[in-house]
Amino acid sequence: MNGRKKYGAAVISVALTLVLAGGYAYAATQHFADSTKDGAWDSWVQKWDSQVSRDYEKVALTPGADETQMNFAWYSKADGTATPKIELSTSSDMSGAAVFEGGASQAIDGYMSNKATATALKENTTYFYRYYKNGMPSQTASFKTHSFNSYTMLYVGDPQIGASKGQTTSRGDKLENASALNTAARNDSFSWNKTLNTAMGANPDISFVLSAGDQINKNVEGRDPGNEVEYAGFLSPDWMQKLPVATTIGNHDSTNESYSYHFNNPHDTQLGKTTAGGDYFYKYGPALYVVLNTNNYNCAEHELAIKQAVAAYPDTSWRIVMIHQDIYGSGLDHSDSDGIVLRSQLTPLMDKYDVDVVLQGHDHTYSRSYLLKSDSKTHSKYDFYDWDNVKDEAGNVFPYNNTAYQDENNCYTIANTMSGSVTNADGTLYMEANSSTGSKYYELIPTQQDYIAVRNQNWNPTYSVIHVNQNSFSIDTYEIAGGQLQKIDQTFTLKKTSTSRR
Repeated sequence: MNGRKKYGAAVISVALTLVLAGGYAYAATQHFADSTKDGAWDSWVQKWDSQVSRDYEKVALTPGADETQMNFAWYSKADGTATPKIELSTSSDMSGAAVFEGGASQAIDGYMSNKATATALKENTTYFYRYYKNGMPSQTASFKTHSFNSYTMLYVGDPQIGASKGQTTSRGDKLENASALNTAARNDSFSWNKTLNTAMGANPDISFVLSAGDQINKNVEGRDPGNEVEYAGFLSPDWMQKLPVATTIGNHDSTNESYSYHFNNPHDTQLGKTTAGGDYFYKYGPALYVVLNTNNYNCAEHELAIKQAVAAYPDTSWRIVMIHQDIYGSGLDHSDSDGIVLRSQLTPLMDKYDVDVVLQGHDHTYSRSYLLKSDSKTHSKYDFYDWDNVKDEAGNVFPYNNTAYQDENNCYTIANTMSGSVTNADGTLYMEANSSTGSKYYELIPTQQDYIAVRNQNWNPTYSVIHVNQNSFSIDTYEIAGGQLQKIDQTFTLKKTSTSRR
């Protein structure tokens, strides 16, 4: 890897995006979810070729600023006047529909990005909606709200549509992402749809989805449309028209503007930005959710975003942060390399702002930490310097396996090692999600770290179900093995006897 370009501090956030997108990484394993083994594969091939891969105009639902709002984003052709408008009704015939108008902006060539927000939603209600494209309404779709005070979420990691490129299927085909057909995206989109169908079949009361980044795989820059087939695959399942999805910007999303065109994120802080966008937050019932773009390593900006969120919603029972890069995970590819660089800067922020849970992706393995706190010591800060090394504040360059680098990022204390349930916890729980599609997996670090309570790599798509109410946060994690659901960890619950933060 000698001779690769080095980056100075002035462009570190851009450099980091490029590094994380494809620089320092071990090779993916030979394990992936081969969709061609499924009995429904042939019909999916026809649907992909004729419909899905050509349709960039699917709607994306996102949680609004709070539980009474829903955000919408969708493409329309740029050959007419955009009509960024949503109609919403409690009747399937759309009678008495409320109209919500938004705005439109130029997206990739030939398309406009439309965004609108529906307000005054009520709990436990089915809503029917239509979104307008160049003056014409879409077909009627629907979503259902559940309780605002006690609800269930789906937490997924790295769908990464298209990441199975280079793998060989049971039919002898080598998956690729270079052609317009993008057979890797076709494979992973099938698996994504299957995961959602399986999860929703077992948990029909899901209120929304949390995706910890890397919705797609193909690294393109600026306004390049090269990943649009993968976004089409990500948005193609029928459930995506029914479920709001709060997405994190992963390293594979980060370099391209298409993410910002497809998702209408609430409370956009304009902090922590890369090309795709920045940090945002929202409240849902008793919980505050802060989503940080950790492809930008400016943690001072991330702190400002957290501070804004806490100031807007100071009294929620739970504070949940979602990031892509795992600062406490157990995967071989990233946990002790790019993710660890953020650890000494972010861990104290989780203490300072009393964060209960951090949801992570990036490492394509599963792990659950013990409850962790900062060790309150001063640690040297590191930045990426080139594709293979980090640089300390004095300008010294070290390889990733340098002892000083590792030691300085052991900046935590283990606050609680109880299993099953913890009441009035002191410390933060860090969850690491495996791939929800099985587009690719990584090995576990050979030796389990002392901060990890449970970890798993069974080479199967996984997802977690989170239940939140005023006094408890519980999480269950499942793998889909041979079409069957299996738990890979015990239920873990955080409880609070008092929810006051004053």
